[in-house]
Order: sequence, then C-alpha cells, then structure tokens
Amino acid sequence: MTDKAELIREAIEKANRNLETTFRSGNVRAVGNFYSEEATLLPPGSEPIVGAAGIADFWEAVLAMGIKEVKLETREVDAQGATAIELGQYTLEGDGNQLIDRGKYVVIWKLVKGEWKLHRDIWNSSFSPK
Repeated sequence: MTDKAELIREAIEKANRNLETTFRSGNVRAVGNFYSEEATLLPPGSEPIVGAAGIADFWEAVLAMGIKEVKLETREVDAQGATAIELGQYTLEGDGNQLIDRGKYVVIWKLVKGEWKLHRDIWNSSFSPK
C-alpha cells in the first residue's frame, strides 16, 4: 500500500515531468501555470520574481538565452499537509545536449485546488566560477 507521502512525491515528480515537457516544447509561457499565483522565484544573481506571469517572463528569457532542456531530479520530498518541500538537482542543456549548467534546488510546493504548484523556487549552480 502506498502511503500519502509517496503519493505526494509521485505527484510532484509528475508535475516536474510535465514542466520539463512544456519547456522543451518551447511553450514557456505555459511554464508559469505550474506556479501558484503568489509564487516567488529566487534565481541566482537576480531579485525575487513574484507571480506566475513574471515567472513565465523569466522562463521565456531563459529559452531565449539558448537553454533548450530543463531536467529535474527529485532527491527527497518532505510532505507537510498541503505543503511539501522538495530537494533536487537540475541540469540545463542547449542545442545538441550541450551541458550549460547543473546544480541543486529547493522548491516549496502548495496544494492549490487539488493540484501541486511550485510556490517558492530557489536554486544555485554547482559549477565553480572561472
């Protein structure tokens, strides 16, 4: 029997697969739909970006920079009722599977109307500055 924590992890991993597919398709405006309306994106070297619309703008700029693929690997999920904390690793690739960046992330997820949404999203690179 699968317990509730496993079901939440599976739902988050499924949401990540859908986000990856959506980004890969080039429909980055739709990536904003994976975030709650009050979401905050905390990218490195940038001020916080608040709200799904602003977050969609951010991902549109990422695509324009030449990033073609976002890969997310969930390492752990700590479920706390309608909130879950995900720790994971990411990889960003360009044309021809060229590695652009890889690192780690923490996402706080919120259950919104029966759907898990990214609510707080922060990451940093594992690459050392040259």
